[in-house]
Amino acid sequence: MPDPRLESLRQAVPGLSLKTDPADLEHYGRDWTRRWTPAPLAIALPGTVAEVQQIVRWANAHRVGLVPSGGRTGLSGGAVAANGELVVSLDRMNKVLGFDAIDRTLTVQAGIALQTVQDAARAQGLQYPVDFASRGSCSIGGNIATNAGGIRVLRYGNTREWIAGLKLVTGHGDVLDLNRGLVKNSSGYDLRHLAIASEGTLGIVVEATLRLTDPAPPSNVMLLALPSFEALMQVFDAFRLRLQLQAFEFFTDRALGHVLAHGAQPPFAETHPFYVVTEFASGEAEEGEALAAFEQCMERGLVSDGVISQSGAQAAQLWRLREDITESLARYTPYKNDVSVRISAMPAFLAETQALLADEYPDFQVVWFGHIGDGNLHINVLKPEGLEQDEFVARCGRVTELLAACLQAHGGSISAEHGIGLVKKPYLSSTRSEAEIAAMRGIKSVLDPNGVMNPGKLFDP
Repeated sequence: MPDPRLESLRQAVPGLSLKTDPADLEHYGRDWTRRWTPAPLAIALPGTVAEVQQIVRWANAHRVGLVPSGGRTGLSGGAVAANGELVVSLDRMNKVLGFDAIDRTLTVQAGIALQTVQDAARAQGLQYPVDFASRGSCSIGGNIATNAGGIRVLRYGNTREWIAGLKLVTGHGDVLDLNRGLVKNSSGYDLRHLAIASEGTLGIVVEATLRLTDPAPPSNVMLLALPSFEALMQVFDAFRLRLQLQAFEFFTDRALGHVLAHGAQPPFAETHPFYVVTEFASGEAEEGEALAAFEQCMERGLVSDGVISQSGAQAAQLWRLREDITESLARYTPYKNDVSVRISAMPAFLAETQALLADEYPDFQVVWFGHIGDGNLHINVLKPEGLEQDEFVARCGRVTELLAACLQAHGGSISAEHGIGLVKKPYLSSTRSEAEIAAMRGIKSVLDPNGVMNPGKLFDP
């Protein structure tokens, strides 16, 4: 029997595209966590800001939760609809709305893919520099909702730094036009930055004005093989002193093994415990400095081998070794931790965390990789065959409690760039004080008084 609420939604939003097929409910009702069984009421695909407003007002009238949906590449359960919520997919709101050559901004709808934004910027002789492996499927709205970082944070920062303005449909159904692309604006609270990283709990981002910048200079990519975990930060220091780094990413031999099994080519004749991919501006002087840093690290026993790209194709091959890790692990449905500490705290945190995970996960395969240059680590735990999923998650959750305590002691965060969502919700207090969480609840109560926006994410009502 058709749900009468959907008939009332069709009446409230004439012409709204709705999907109720079971395959669509499953597809749109989950993200990459794959931990919860999707159970949305339906999938709404608005085509205009006005339709989004009408959906929100209908949700308030019928007390139906709304789950904003972009590319659903998130890893925290932030886009999961498991309790009869209406998924609001912005797939149809995926256009470039305008380019301003003077301001060097690009205005887009929130459902547009990151790759499309990068291509549009490139067509204007500029670049949108936020970048990560899921660029072809993740959406700008999702990037904003989690303040996504990626592989070039070291040089360009997170998404937040590139949002000149945005439009937010609040939990009331109002449209807030935030900052409007201004460079300077000291007229009270900057609500734009509240919307960024809010994970859809304050409203739905429907448009964004993005700052663009000059194209990156030609660059070289170097792959380094390291003999030990302890060498990572010393190698980082050695290269940072000589070069303006665009990226500094690390991964383990286990991570490389999965990428090679996924189709990549081995970079060295021998296998090494740890690897670093670093990128820097190309040029005779820069290459000389890179080789000097490499030789210095070799003499100190910090690096075992290395290769520097001689072409764009080779650079892409080297980057593939890092960028394909998440996709190569997807079939294992790994338990993921995405954590961060200050770079100065990284050596002590690394040592403590490595010992903790070795003690607690002796029979689990743990795959490490991350943006070591900005203090962000990704820790992926793979489920052994034969172990029930519930038991696996329970064991991983217990260790995450210990990890959260370790992060708290080092002043870190349980979520660096994936958001809190459902996965990290129990550990929010390790990163935020009681007063901060109370303030966040208060903000939500003003912008979303009936709690219809992504309910249950970030914190409980």
